[in-house]
Amino acid sequence: MLTTLLLSITILLVCIVLLSIKILLKRGGEFPNTHVGSNKALSKMGIHCAKTQHREELRHKNLEQRLKELKV
Repeated sequence: MLTTLLLSITILLVCIVLLSIKILLKRGGEFPNTHVGSNKALSKMGIHCAKTQHREELRHKNLEQRLKELKV
């Protein structure tokens, strides 16, 4: 039981070190930005992240709402 636990912890530590090697050794190193909003190809196709799309839908006004604003 104890050997399994120690082996698991060792494997996790090795994985963490290997994943962070670029950040630790490179000056100004950081994880790559994989967010949908920063992808230029998706932006050209009009695809945004879910939060941005929801915000755009909330700002979108239909014809009835626009006419009411003009009358006021």
